[in-house]
Amino acid sequence: MPRPRKFRRIGQEPSVIFFKPQGIPMHSLKGVILPVEGLEAIRLADAEGLDQDKAAEMMNVSRPTFSRILADARKVVAKGLSSGWAIRIEGGSYKIAE
Repeated sequence: MPRPRKFRRIGQEPSVIFFKPQGIPMHSLKGVILPVEGLEAIRLADAEGLDQDKAAEMMNVSRPTFSRILADARKVVAKGLSSGWAIRIEGGSYKIAE
């Protein structure tokens, strides 16, 4: 039996959970899913400019785990943007920080 997944700590629930290209009807779009912890990793590393050690500490994960979450999230966003697909932010194992 695999080890249970540890909850990642995030600062707040995302205020927007869906992005799509302008002018394309939703029913004709493909999409990708970005987990909430992936969005938090991108926010901490790229928007806030934190180093991975500090960001990992804030999310309550190890640095290698943070690095993996960040790489996966960047791949999802790049695929969605470069392909013109919708990006839905949902799911994952997380708790809101107090």
